[in-house]
Amino acid sequence: MREITYLEAVREAMTQEMERDESVFMIGEDIGQYGGAFGASFGMLEQFGPERILDTPITELGLTGAATGAALVGMRPIAEIMFMDFTTLASEQLVNQAAKLRFMFGGKATVPMVLRTPAGSGTGAAEHHSQSLENWFVHIPGLKVVMPSSPYDAKGLLIAAIRDNNAVVFVEHKLLYKMKGPVPEELYEIPLSTSEVKREGNDLTIVATSIMVQRSLAAAEQLAEEGIDVEVVDPRTLRPLDTGPIIESVSKTGRVLIVHEAVKTGGFGGELAAVIAESKAFGYLDAPIVRLAGKDIPIPYNRNLELHAVPQVEDIVAKARDIVQVKV
Repeated sequence: MREITYLEAVREAMTQEMERDESVFMIGEDIGQYGGAFGASFGMLEQFGPERILDTPITELGLTGAATGAALVGMRPIAEIMFMDFTTLASEQLVNQAAKLRFMFGGKATVPMVLRTPAGSGTGAAEHHSQSLENWFVHIPGLKVVMPSSPYDAKGLLIAAIRDNNAVVFVEHKLLYKMKGPVPEELYEIPLSTSEVKREGNDLTIVATSIMVQRSLAAAEQLAEEGIDVEVVDPRTLRPLDTGPIIESVSKTGRVLIVHEAVKTGGFGGELAAVIAESKAFGYLDAPIVRLAGKDIPIPYNRNLELHAVPQVEDIVAKARDIVQVKV
């Protein structure tokens, strides 16, 4: 199977869906001639024209409102917010309109829109362009939240998100854009709300999201050399969460480490910990549930400080060792 980058997988998913369905269009800042902040829509203006690749002024609230309205009348917009930090500006339309209209109309109206946004640190972009705000939206009934960790998942999940009849927040980590992996050329869907075991193991479960899945897999390889057998589970869709594979994995290994980049306080790890604590897996635990997440600080500009603000492979390895050594 051919290999393409995560960014190319995102572009291919959008292109193939726009070729298949004329109701799909893109709207966002600098997505036309410039091709988007990270090049996700590069070349699409030439293929689809300005009627379907809609460049907007710098108005996150306005473009999200336009996407919501278009979705209500039968279109399937893909709205791009240049950096996840600026979803704060889009939140009024996303949270108070897109998430709620289906409920307000008793299911007679749907809002089939995708809001794509790059997130995360690691590019030296500092406080205003490096945040991971996914759990803000996990908290909102009526929204779906998706965080792919590989090129294969990025294409399949984005196609599923575009075809979904609900508003979907699709979070792409900037450092994953250059990652290469096998991706089929044909259209395929990965159903939303399907967690996946990325690596099987027996000694410890790591539940990780987005780029932390890749760092956890790298950590698992290092730990294997020490005789520690790690299982890695990727939720992929944070809301609605497929809890089954997570609960089954923790029940098997008896130990769990939850890893995400967003700050620890109020992060998705707390929700995962609660899901595990309230499930049958709690009775199988041989050690406390442990969270490893970003520090409770804005992302620094300084490169060394930036690296220390979020979990790295060596942090995951060290924390995993500690958990496995716990005796009860």
